[in-house]
Formats: sequence, structure tokens, C-alpha cells
Amino acid sequence: MVCIPCIVIPVLLWIYKKFLEPIIYPFISPFISRIWPNKSVLETGAATEHPNGQSNGTSKVL
Repeated sequence: MVCIPCIVIPVLLWIYKKFLEPIIYPFISPFISRIWPNKSVLETGAATEHPNGQSNGTSKVL
């Protein structure tokens, strides 16, 4: 038997994402953008290289 919150919470989340978020999001997006700015951290290849050429066990992804 499945508990009631295991059924109700996903249904409420689906209703929010499907119907309420498109209505509410335009009003709250300016506040969200102030709290979470879209600044990404960029890693340069030179910063991750070791000076003596040794590897730390991670591979480079190009």
C-alpha cells in the first residue's frame, strides 16, 4: 500500500508545473534573477594544469 503523501505530492507538483507556474513565473522571475544571477565559473586550461606536468588523475574533456 502506498502512503497518501507519496501520491498527493507528485500530483500537486505536476499541477503546479503544468498550470500554476506559467501564470506565476512572470511575476516572480525578477526576484529570482536577483537571487540567482546567471554567472558561470569558467575554468581555463592553464589554471588546471600542474606546473611539473603531473596529472591528478582526471581526464581533459575537449
